[in-house]
Amino acid sequence: MKVTIDGQSIDVEPGTTILQAARMIGGDLVPPAMCYYSKLKGSGGKCRCCLVEVAKGSEADPRPMPKLMASCVTGCMDGMEVNSKSSDRVTEARKSVTEFLLINHPLDCPICDQAGECDLQNLSFEHGNPKSRFIEEKRTFEPEDIGPNIQLHMNRCILCQRCVQVADQLTDNRVHGVLDRGDHANISTGISKAIDNEFSGNMIDVCPVGALTDKTFRFKSRVWFNKPYNAHRECTTPGCCGKTTVWMFGGEIQRVTGRKDEYHEVEEFICNSCRFEHKNVTDWVIEGPREFEKDSVINQNNYTQKLEKVEIDTEKTILMGRDIDRKKISMAEIPLNTNNKNS
Repeated sequence: MKVTIDGQSIDVEPGTTILQAARMIGGDLVPPAMCYYSKLKGSGGKCRCCLVEVAKGSEADPRPMPKLMASCVTGCMDGMEVNSKSSDRVTEARKSVTEFLLINHPLDCPICDQAGECDLQNLSFEHGNPKSRFIEEKRTFEPEDIGPNIQLHMNRCILCQRCVQVADQLTDNRVHGVLDRGDHANISTGISKAIDNEFSGNMIDVCPVGALTDKTFRFKSRVWFNKPYNAHRECTTPGCCGKTTVWMFGGEIQRVTGRKDEYHEVEEFICNSCRFEHKNVTDWVIEGPREFEKDSVINQNNYTQKLEKVEIDTEKTILMGRDIDRKKISMAEIPLNTNNKNS
């Protein structure tokens, strides 16, 4: 099937969603996604960040879809034409969704461990409003201890439900979920039971905001002060790939995460033993510095980036001055007399 997004066409297989097709094309036309996760079945359709305008339904039915569609759950049709970043209507919708997500989100960026690699930060940077129209009190929740390794900040949660799906699909004993309804909805264990299954740490990796953070890394450092390296070890836990990214400050490993792609999705899930219990350099085979695929606060001016050479096209005398003047200033024409005490 042929699909056109912002004027760029691509052939896709039946069953491909608009968001997946956009990621195949790549670039700025890819819609943002806060709840969709390609590694998790059934994810998507909750945050409404990925709304797009379907200008042509298909070759068989060329009528446009009247409403904006969530690209993560809308399948492609042959001949479909989609407007993403090129549509003013889509831009306004994303601004509205961003404002809605930020209504109850606290301004914790200066103290949040997710700062610098937060999807909501990136979304608000592109579509956020510098002024808030919200005059009511933000919702707040009582702190809940969900275990020794994971810190839950429910005030920051946007209810994407990724953490629930991770527990459902990777483990057999999920003990947390979404409780209550509407404005009172929250992620909780209900009975304050610790989340202690062997793959619970992946909840941290899939969380798009700072609602779930690593207690072993809590307030240790800002992520842009760490250098990420690809590393691996022979892990004996069934289902763990043993391939990770270790974040180092000097010779110290301060945290361990799964390897993520340009859309901040882990390539393969890792166990808690790799994530929390192996923080010595000798525990790992360091493969080398990890290259960043997507611009963010972390990789500004990073040495792994490909930087284009800047050439200033102007007259030589403007930049360097006249040759005769440079010789006079440098005194290149006056020989150096080492025997002269005044020289």
